[in-house]
Amino acid sequence: MNKENQNTEWKESWRDEYLKWICGFANAQGGVLFIGKNDKGFVTGISDANKLLEEIPNKVRDILGIIVDVNLLSENEKEYLEILTEAYPYPISYKGQYHYRSGSTKQELKGAALDKFLLQKQGKRWEGVPVPNVSVTDLSEEAFAEFRHRANRSKRLEADTLQESNAVLLDKLHLVEGKYLKRASLLLFYPDPEKFVTGAFIKIGYFKSDTNLIFQDEIHGHLFNQVNKTLDLLLTKYLRATIRYEGVGRIEEYPYPENALREALLNAIAHKDYSSGIPIQIRVYDDKLSIWNSTQLPEDWTIQRLTEIHSSQPYNPAIANCFFRAGFVESWGRGTLEIIRECAEYGIPEPTFTFDSGVWIEFKGKEGKSSSEKMSRKMSGKMSGKVLALITENQYITIPEMASTIDVTERTIERAIKELKSAQMIERIGPDKGGYWQVIEK
Repeated sequence: MNKENQNTEWKESWRDEYLKWICGFANAQGGVLFIGKNDKGFVTGISDANKLLEEIPNKVRDILGIIVDVNLLSENEKEYLEILTEAYPYPISYKGQYHYRSGSTKQELKGAALDKFLLQKQGKRWEGVPVPNVSVTDLSEEAFAEFRHRANRSKRLEADTLQESNAVLLDKLHLVEGKYLKRASLLLFYPDPEKFVTGAFIKIGYFKSDTNLIFQDEIHGHLFNQVNKTLDLLLTKYLRATIRYEGVGRIEEYPYPENALREALLNAIAHKDYSSGIPIQIRVYDDKLSIWNSTQLPEDWTIQRLTEIHSSQPYNPAIANCFFRAGFVESWGRGTLEIIRECAEYGIPEPTFTFDSGVWIEFKGKEGKSSSEKMSRKMSGKMSGKVLALITENQYITIPEMASTIDVTERTIERAIKELKSAQMIERIGPDKGGYWQVIEK
């Protein structure tokens, strides 16, 4: 026996409220509504078939504004109706309500889901909606400088294009519509995109258990800034690196490959449904790390297809294109495969993908070792290296100056200095005021 599905619905008798089901079919992929069948698909018959043959098409036309085919069928001398609805290229409403067929259920679209549906029917995407009352001069020069620097290095935009004005550059990146900037341009280049897009930031938390949060951070600003600062925080504050020496060289290994984390973060940003108003969330534990972004998947998604979808079909193609031009990624379509390959080469388990109102990607460290055996403490050598470079360049530099230059807190600098002193790589000569740093040659 057939079952109700995306394109089929059974009802034993007609009610005018079933116009909502026809509306749902018209807004989705079309479908057929049978009148005179029970919920198991058996024909029960109707007594007023001839009357409904005339009434239903008229009601559909007058209330929904569309045309449907209504056919009289019979089985075992029992009459029933078949109502065929085509998928319509424009939105259909039932008395101001928009209904949509999803799976074997009908849903009334509201809020962000309705906005997305109406945009799709107009051939638009959420990120491509023009925004009034904001101009190119309101955008961040720092963001443009970051993009130009990276795009010049990646060679994915012509040098002449990068020398154009900000307005021309945005136009060539397809981030404007007429005289208006698109939402994607504000996410990428506006200093505070949360003024226009709620939840356009990233949250990181360090957890001892799912309910025991130890500390957390939030990363705000344009998307280029979010990428850079999030990776820096992960590697300098949240992840513990194993430290070893080869000769005089210091080598540090993080529990997860840096390139895989970068790809996962960029995937989360490019696939995020920014209309949800929910920030990207990163949860760090002693033995695992998870990244979540809100998104919507096709009706036929499966766990098996999840990695393919998350890799090859960016939810925000304009944002993905800018990340590609800036050299953040090699190509869209292989990101997830690269993550899996990086983890395999690093000797850690393949990351897992799950869906819970969004996509989770979870990394796990090497099996058979406790977190204390495979990691040192939060402060990593990457921050120590930055501090050491500043001291080498200017032996009179102060802790506040280093904190300002690297854009971290003074306590972070102090921890790095303590680590450098413990490794006998630097020492302080003279008092805090008037003294200087000396790099110890080994």
